[in-house]
Amino acid sequence: MADPSTSEHLRSGLRPSRRSAATFGVLAVATIALRLPVGVVVALAAVAIGCISTDTVLAFRVRARLERSDIPTLARQVPHPYRASVPLEGGRGIAIRQPTPPELAVDPSEVHGVRLDGQLTGRHRGTHQLPPPVIRVEGPLGLGACDHTVGGSRTVTVMPDLPRARRLAARRRQSRSLEEGRIRSRMGLGTEFESIRDYSPDDDIRQVNWLATARLGRPMTNQYRIDDNRDLICLVDAGRLMASPIGDATRLDVSLDALAVLAVAADDAGDRVGMVAFAGDLLRQLEPRRRGAEQVVRTLFDLEPVEIESDYDRAFQAVAGRKRSLIVLFTDLVDPAAARTLLSVMPVLSKRHIIIVAGSKDPDLESAITGRPTDVRDVMRTAVALDLLTARRRTAALLQRMGATVVEADPSSLGPACVRAYARIKLAGRL
Repeated sequence: MADPSTSEHLRSGLRPSRRSAATFGVLAVATIALRLPVGVVVALAAVAIGCISTDTVLAFRVRARLERSDIPTLARQVPHPYRASVPLEGGRGIAIRQPTPPELAVDPSEVHGVRLDGQLTGRHRGTHQLPPPVIRVEGPLGLGACDHTVGGSRTVTVMPDLPRARRLAARRRQSRSLEEGRIRSRMGLGTEFESIRDYSPDDDIRQVNWLATARLGRPMTNQYRIDDNRDLICLVDAGRLMASPIGDATRLDVSLDALAVLAVAADDAGDRVGMVAFAGDLLRQLEPRRRGAEQVVRTLFDLEPVEIESDYDRAFQAVAGRKRSLIVLFTDLVDPAAARTLLSVMPVLSKRHIIIVAGSKDPDLESAITGRPTDVRDVMRTAVALDLLTARRRTAALLQRMGATVVEADPSSLGPACVRAYARIKLAGRL
């Protein structure tokens, strides 16, 4: 639905047009070529200046009106149609320009005409202000122009790509790759106490309730039901390492996109989803809940990296005392010092919980070791990349020995890779 706006700052810019500059150029050439008298030149210049001034004033007096399309909540890096039009008549020259902050982009951002049809893209998560468009209106003669700043700023909210996560979940349901989207673990004796009943010969001896047996004088057994719906808690590292760029995104951007895919899959499986975001301290926290994917994404959509070291111990202590859950840690393993800290506190979680450590591969490191070096600098870059990748593989191997599942994938594939690891854990009955 279009939003009509009228001019708010008509004095934003008064200026001659290109046609007025061409007029003075022609006058100068004619003066030299025809050797016009000074008086004639002055008279012609005065007439030209008068025409330009009059034309500029007429352009200034125009009451510009703008109609803009509504802007919904955007998914990061997903273009959305954007339209701005000026219903002016009379054959005037009109140009529309849409200024944008670095976090947003409009393509094209400027057109010569009465309508701008473009694509609005959110480059970065968060809430941003889209400035009002600027309309340049020329006078009837095309000698003067005025810039009209029309309407007000628009608030644009950019979220992780939750629609893509839902599309992936729907595709999994259609392919029945995850048992029609309902991942259930039915192995084991069950964990949720339901009742006490008389013992039967087929019951497991481990289920015998010895206190009830002694009190009633006959064998009694505990009856459990299997808890199909478990807790998935996402630990999101927002420390300094997560600010490093991967293409036109940060590691934190990639992690939150993957988290959205995983959280929707957990919703689809009926599990409860919660999260803890941390850096040097706990930044945000949300208790596990059913159908919690959208709430988790909305809580984290404007989270930004903090330029301090991540305190894994503080984050792990926040979830260590919970009932057995699947803990998915989104972090980066490229820094050996940070990896050593992570390894030292991993036993805090591994005693009780199932752990997945997820991180994105770095395309720059991969290309540095696969590309052919051409000079000494390339050789040194390759050596550094090999050292970093070797350290990362060593850290991943140590984490796996400690019982964690390590997931590393390209930025666009990290979410589906996390879902596959989650499905394997559920189907194996480990959770």
